[in-house]
Formats: sequence, C-alpha cells, structure tokens
Amino acid sequence: MNPIDILLNHKSIREFKSSPVPPQQLSILLDVAKRTASSQGMQSFSIIRIVNPALKAKIAEVCTQPYVARMPELFIFIVDVYRNSRIAREQGVFNDAECDSDRFFQGWTDACLAAQNMVGAAELAGFGTVYLGSILNDVPKMIELLDLPEFTFPVVGLGLGVPDQKPQLKPRMAREANVFDDTYHVFDNYLELMEDYDEEMTEYYDLRDANRRMDSFTLQIAKKLQNPQLSRQHLIEQAEAQGFKFHLPQK
Repeated sequence: MNPIDILLNHKSIREFKSSPVPPQQLSILLDVAKRTASSQGMQSFSIIRIVNPALKAKIAEVCTQPYVARMPELFIFIVDVYRNSRIAREQGVFNDAECDSDRFFQGWTDACLAAQNMVGAAELAGFGTVYLGSILNDVPKMIELLDLPEFTFPVVGLGLGVPDQKPQLKPRMAREANVFDDTYHVFDNYLELMEDYDEEMTEYYDLRDANRRMDSFTLQIAKKLQNPQLSRQHLIEQAEAQGFKFHLPQK
C-alpha cells in the first residue's frame, strides 16, 4: 500500500497478537521518536517503555481498560524538564524559568509530536497503535507508578504491536468544518453543518461495542460535555505539585 494511503487509513488498534515487536524494529521506532522536531532543541520529553507485566497491569487499572495489560509494547510519553534543570544546575544556573509554564508546554508538545512520529513510523512498518489518554485518569498514581521526579509529568500512553483486529475506518468531519484560510470561520448553524457527518457516524460500529452503532457525532458531544471526567479537571494543580510554576492570577 502507498505510504500516504497507510496514513490516511489510520485506525486505533486495541487487540494485538502475542508476537513481540522485533528488537531491531523497536529500536528504529524509538530512534524515529527521538528524531522528532523539538521546541528550541531542548528535547524536553522522555519515553518510558513498560516491560514489567505487573506494572503494565497497574497502568491498565488506571486506564480502566483491561486490554492495556495485554499490549506487546506500552510506552508512556512524559514532559521532562527535570533533565535540563539538572544540566543547568550542575553549571551553577538556578532560575525559575527552568520549570515555568513555557517549559511545561514545550515538553507537552515535544512529547505529543514524538508519540505521533512513532505512530506514523509504526503503521508504515505494518504495526497497529492506540493512544491512551486514559493514563490521565489518575495522574498522582501514574507519577507514583513511574517514580517520576519533580519537573516531569505524564502526557499520553501508546500501545503498539501486530494487529489482531480489523476495525472500520472511523469517519472524520468534513474539511470545511475545521480547515480554514487565514481566519477562524464561525458557522451560523453547527448542527446543520454536521448533518452529513452525523449520518456517517451512526453507520459506524466501534469495536468496543461491536453490536451497537455509534451515536451521531453531535449527540456524542452533548453527552460527553454533560459527563466530564472529574479526575482530569485538576491537571494544572497536579503539575504544580510536580514543581511547575504557571503564575496563574490570584482569584
């Protein structure tokens, strides 16, 4: 298949064959992640490969997704400002800028870009992947499990292996809805804008509930906003507990 077609057919894979990823290919994927563009060249991220089955099972509990424990490869991408802080301090440089909001979001962006680079390379090599935002269900627990020092923070998990399922290609909204020229485009009626996409989504079956069609996209949005994940509403406070300084205005 043409490489562009592979990228255009990205699907989240949640069940993998038990066969391991060959070490040579795994090494290449890690090198691809490490070669990712990095803000100011600071490389303010790290990757933790989970190899201990017991630890993987505990992470699956945080995610509330049992299949996480079965993944052949599981990586956690983290903001890592600790390393650069140590480099500066060992040269006698102590500065609040080492852990400010700019450094935090540099690291967050670096981690996300590195994860996406690994995903693209893995899929081009014939592997399946799935992102795990669910590691943020319990950030303090993840920090404990990974033994993260100050100035670090979990961003996203990534499962990887040989696919053992063939999910449908999940529809995406029309380009006109989220690709604009020069300025942001505000529409008069968003439900009308999404009518065709809603129809596509109701024809799509998610493997997580294979016997039930999906709700329309607009109905999914309404339901999710009515049922926020309360455990993820304290990320700033949790990052501050890791030593990051956001300098938020006092209320």
